[in-house]
Amino acid sequence: MPHAGEKVLPVLASLLVFVLALTAGALGSVVGTGSSLVLLPVLVVLYGPRAAVPMMAIASVLGNAARVIAWWRDIRWRAVAIYTAPGVPAAVLGAHTLLTISPRIVDGFLGLFFLAMIPVRRVAAARAWRVRSWHLAIAGAVVGFLTGLVLSTGPLSVPVFTCFGLSGGTFLGTEAASAVVLYVAKLLTFGEFGVLSARLVLQGLVIGAALMVGPFITRRLVRNLRPRLYVLVIDGVLIVAGAGMFATTASPS
Repeated sequence: MPHAGEKVLPVLASLLVFVLALTAGALGSVVGTGSSLVLLPVLVVLYGPRAAVPMMAIASVLGNAARVIAWWRDIRWRAVAIYTAPGVPAAVLGAHTLLTISPRIVDGFLGLFFLAMIPVRRVAAARAWRVRSWHLAIAGAVVGFLTGLVLSTGPLSVPVFTCFGLSGGTFLGTEAASAVVLYVAKLLTFGEFGVLSARLVLQGLVIGAALMVGPFITRRLVRNLRPRLYVLVIDGVLIVAGAGMFATTASPS
């Protein structure tokens, strides 16, 4: 059965996705996640899930790379290394698993997890919980595997890095640098299986180019955003993430 993207004019579909990508890039550059949550439902409808997942992975590399450039001086590279050392092999394993099983059950559990993280984050902040280096390594392995397996795990890394004591530009740059490493590992695995066609790569690059604009538009906003409002925005993204995972679970293949 043809997808919507095959029924509408290709130029019109590409324009729609590009405009949405600009909006998603602005959102993601404020809270550190959210780009995939905005774009993936549209990409799945237009191109189907088999194309949407690697397409979004390519775009995410570029989008996160822009945040790395924007916040380069604030990045905690030691945290990136601790997080990605176990995360890379886990992402490769997750990508292998994605190509053999349906991720719907995992999406359902992730939906519950995202919603549960809202009160957990608030309790953690009230009691001054802190993620230590060994916690960060374990989280990297878990999130790395899920990054390879499911559509979007950005909201998982938000509480991990914020509870590690990072915020603002330091959080955005460090989380983005870690995400780039994990997504590259995922893409290399897709490449080994011949999933990345030339057309798919080109579409991913176009979307990624739009995502790259966001961090430079919103950098001043991030610097001036009040901590309380920042927390509310992240909670909103977690709610959308949970709803999006449940929608993915309920949608037809």
